Amino acid sequence: MGVPAYLLSVFLLLAFLSPAAAKELVIDLSKSVVAITTGFVGSDLLLFGTVEGEGDVIVIVRGPQRDEIVRRKERVAGIWVNRDEVVFDQVPAFYAIASNRPIDEYLLPEVRDEYQIGAAHLEIIPRQAILTAGEVNEFRNALIRNKQRQGLYAPRLGNVIFLSNRLFRTQLSFPANVTTGTYGVDVYLVRNGQIAGVETTLLTVRKFGLEAGIYDFAHRHAMAYGVLAILVAGMAGWLAGVIFRKA
Repeated sequence: MGVPAYLLSVFLLLAFLSPAAAKELVIDLSKSVVAITTGFVGSDLLLFGTVEGEGDVIVIVRGPQRDEIVRRKERVAGIWVNRDEVVFDQVPAFYAIASNRPIDEYLLPEVRDEYQIGAAHLEIIPRQAILTAGEVNEFRNALIRNKQRQGLYAPRLGNVIFLSNRLFRTQLSFPANVTTGTYGVDVYLVRNGQIAGVETTLLTVRKFGLEAGIYDFAHRHAMAYGVLAILVAGMAGWLAGVIFRKA
């Protein structure tokens, strides 16, 4: 049985790094592009790396950022309707986290706030300035719950597995409804309750094939796409009518 390609890369990296030149934290991805094609049901990729010396490792994947609207529903005359709404600026569309052990065991809340480690510690700022702190927390918690329900914010920690004293790996999973764009992968090395090192790499989620062509056409030529969609829908309705009349 051969050595997996990702492990071979790490072993070669270790062989050529002398102790004097070795970085405290080195990371890489098994692939840098998540391809969305027809029938896409999600994707997994592998992050692996090495550490110099002892420490805990935290991996965070986030992006791309966009504005999010959270609405509060109220029952009016027996019907649920949207009432109040809050817009949050530049919220990560996706957020996932992994660690080799529970983060609360070795990292204080103030450090987690500073580096936004964990969904509860994300800096999510409302556009409206008239809200009370209690209202902000209510809408913010609702936003995180909605993201978790959609599978876009991992509600539980993934696992960072140490293969030896220096080698580690973790699997990054992306759901079928993941947003296209550029994602940042931040890897933190923690020692004595403090961040001792940070390495960042990027990956891209892109559409390929027919779906990508339709997506690009719809965004580059919105009016033409709208007219074409109406024509196709009309033609489909006409054909259905002809078929049912003959039947």
